[in-house]
Amino acid sequence: MMPLSLLEAGQEATVCKVGGSPELKAHLADLGFVSQAKLSVIQSHDGNLIINLKESRLALTREMASKIMVV
Repeated sequence: MMPLSLLEAGQEATVCKVGGSPELKAHLADLGFVSQAKLSVIQSHDGNLIINLKESRLALTREMASKIMVV
């Protein structure tokens, strides 16, 4: 298990756990970051990511991506 922020472009992963404040957890869950969700990294730049999740493209800062644990 590792933070999403460490993935590189082209890698795929499955969400295991989402950390952070209750507000952040709720926001990320609304975006689709729930346990067992599959995602792929489209672009990575210094930990900031553009990902494909549930047929949507999302941009995440390194700080937010570090709260999402994936395998």
